[in-house]
Amino acid sequence: MGHSKIFLKNRALGYVSNHIPLVTRYIKRRKENLIVTCVGNSFHTYGCSHFTLLSVSGTHPGEITSLAGDVYHIYTACGKEIYAWRRGTEIKHVYKGHDCTVHTLLPFGQHLISIDENSNVKVWNIKTEELVTELTFNNNHFKITTLIHPFTYMNKILLGSEQGQLQLWNLKVLKSIYTFKGWNTPVTALEQAPAIDVDETIFELVQDWGCVISISFRTDEYPIMATGSLEGHIVFWNLEQRKVESQLYKAHFGAVTGLKYLPNEPLLVSSSPDNSLKLWIFDLADGAGRLLRIREAHSEPPTLIRFYGNKGDNILTAGSDSSLRKFSTITEILNKSLGKASFNRKAAKKKGRLVEDSLLMPPITDFATEITREKEWDNIAAIHSGLGTVTTWSSDKSRMGEHKLLPEKFKSNRNIVATSVCITKCGNFVVIGYNNGHVERFNMQSGLHRASYGTDKGAHQGPVKGVMVESLNQIVITAGRDAFIKFWSFKPKIEPLAKMTLDEPVEWLRYHNESSLIAIALEDFSIILLDIDTRRIVRRFEGHKGQLTDACFSPDSRWLITASMDCTIRTWDIPSSNLIDIFQIPEACTSLHFSPTGEFLATTHVCNLGIYLWSNRTLYSHISLKAVNKDDPIPMIGLPGSTIEDSDIQEDELIEAELNYISPAQLQDDLITMSDLAHSKWQNLLNIDIVRKRNKPKEPPKASENAPFFLPTIPSLELKFDFTDVNNTETNKKMITHPELQNLTSFSKLLLSIEDVQFEEIIEKLKSMSPSSIDFEIQSLSADEKTSNILLLRFMKMIHHMMEKKIDFELIQTYLAVFLKWHGTAITENESLRDYLNILQEIQSKTWFLLRDKLFYNLTVVQALKKM
Repeated sequence: MGHSKIFLKNRALGYVSNHIPLVTRYIKRRKENLIVTCVGNSFHTYGCSHFTLLSVSGTHPGEITSLAGDVYHIYTACGKEIYAWRRGTEIKHVYKGHDCTVHTLLPFGQHLISIDENSNVKVWNIKTEELVTELTFNNNHFKITTLIHPFTYMNKILLGSEQGQLQLWNLKVLKSIYTFKGWNTPVTALEQAPAIDVDETIFELVQDWGCVISISFRTDEYPIMATGSLEGHIVFWNLEQRKVESQLYKAHFGAVTGLKYLPNEPLLVSSSPDNSLKLWIFDLADGAGRLLRIREAHSEPPTLIRFYGNKGDNILTAGSDSSLRKFSTITEILNKSLGKASFNRKAAKKKGRLVEDSLLMPPITDFATEITREKEWDNIAAIHSGLGTVTTWSSDKSRMGEHKLLPEKFKSNRNIVATSVCITKCGNFVVIGYNNGHVERFNMQSGLHRASYGTDKGAHQGPVKGVMVESLNQIVITAGRDAFIKFWSFKPKIEPLAKMTLDEPVEWLRYHNESSLIAIALEDFSIILLDIDTRRIVRRFEGHKGQLTDACFSPDSRWLITASMDCTIRTWDIPSSNLIDIFQIPEACTSLHFSPTGEFLATTHVCNLGIYLWSNRTLYSHISLKAVNKDDPIPMIGLPGSTIEDSDIQEDELIEAELNYISPAQLQDDLITMSDLAHSKWQNLLNIDIVRKRNKPKEPPKASENAPFFLPTIPSLELKFDFTDVNNTETNKKMITHPELQNLTSFSKLLLSIEDVQFEEIIEKLKSMSPSSIDFEIQSLSADEKTSNILLLRFMKMIHHMMEKKIDFELIQTYLAVFLKWHGTAITENESLRDYLNILQEIQSKTWFLLRDKLFYNLTVVQALKKM
């Protein structure tokens, strides 16, 4: 086990019930009946009044194998252990002692009876968790399948077996009281009848629908018994008249494993492995039942999942059961069913709630949605397995639409199959690709055919595996199994605007509405990114070892998340082209989608009925998104449960130690690097004379007058000082220095001391100086006649060194300009300096041509993008 760097398990949606029978409890404090259903490794508690989900239990170590309840606790069996839950969420007791899986539980006053697959019966004290007593049976002679406690029989239980026999036992003395021969067929259900103390066969009732797997008796003075069958039907028997009172045909799409009448009420609760929970009320004139409330989800695994809308709180899913559903990420009360696809919607509507198998369309394999016109007409288009007909649906009205889209030219050919679909951003048109290579356009409002793309033979040679329309309805893009990507004008023409040839046939394409990127899955398990603007392949991601099932972009289009039949989900960083996250799941992901807010990643998986949500950890914590090492093991992560689990992952495990990245002085040898100095450090150097002139004071500074310490005053009404004795003389002294005593500047001394190639120290010293200091130092190079030529040559070599390294380009040009301004005449008069100037000119031209080519290339690309 491990963890993903980006995604954290959140919770699972779309689970209601499974094959474990439901449990009903009356809570006196709430004055309400509660219904408990099992959903795998946890259980749900619903309120009967509104079918509201009240609580979800914690996650068990494995699948729950048995469920029971009394006034105080809910009891669950998981493997060899038994748990007692209080309030549906708190574990109060754990009972350990069985050697194999427990399959039946029965609360028995202060005790709990449990039976495992070896037919070992154990009796526990509920409060102390102590084993009170146990019984052992031989599976070859009496394999226990079920048990009940007969009313008014103290300390006695009735056991049913696979061999058909029944045995009545007294648990207090551990003695078998009576054995019923049975009917030589397995006992599948035992239920206490309203008539008590009857221990003989009074009459037999035969159910035409096959095996009876659940029984319940009505307790509100009506002699009615309900039985459930494997076919999903419920039969109601009048026990006094000994005949069928009524029946609910196809009450469930799976076996009716859970069946309970609520105490003293005309209400019946039923559950089934078809992932539904239903409440029936018997208030009709003929005593028949009608559906009062329902809580359901997909009865078969979902095939496609997409977030709907811009808020990220609704998810549209298509299932193998031919249904289209909307799930809310906020509350299950907002879940909606858009119904099942029917060939004849009006006929199916007359049939009532159920759609006949003959009218049921094949499962939805792909669909497209658009919210722009959802209030005005149908806004969902769905393609079905093996059909050329595309159905329309309304999200606003939560039902199947009236239109079935199929061109007239294809109606006589049953081999035509729709393979891809796309709705335009305006919501007015739907574009459909077919397996014969044709691409057709329909109007969503009227359902009329509007255009065809390509010739009479089609747009592609072979199936069209992907279609999309860019946001402005200017270009239609199609991808086919013939390994061609074609760009068409929205107004149809025979020839495409452009086409691209790929190395491999296309499996499908996914696009991002707010960017110009298209993800295209290829047959060799790789995925490429195509830029619509430049019509070029900009990225290629390789690494999956199985067929690609789905992909999606993050909201900001920086990530691409892909899923494959190799049971991995990978996250690719598009700007850096790196794999930044990978994790493995137990069952392969069949579809995935990122929420528009970036909060959740939703996934569906093989053989799983649920929709699984994964939290995006980067929204609330700092995560290191370094590239994944190919040699690192791939972490295995279990699927999320029905409740949000506390993560046992430490935050320190996710924040990897990041080394401080120091950019090198030169990224590549064929590039030229500018300096990181402020512009004032080198721009002012070119105009240093103008700056000095501008900063020069208008009048020269005046020397202060020599005044006596005590200033005499002049006799007058106002205070005035007498300056007649003050001498106002200016001293103008000049400093005379002997030529032999002149010293070089520190910069000149450093330039003389260095060797031919080691210029790094003096370059750094120049960068640290102010513009006026640099100008002074360059002027001072010729101050000393003995060393002037050496200093000038050294400075020219320093410039050559910087040009050769392709660093600090703008500084080189500035230093060279100032150098030539002050010493140009001296260079022309010296032969060695003149010869080296030619070398300097050659490398100057080389670096300039390189920089010019790079600039012109980028300018042309920008201009080309502006014209598109």
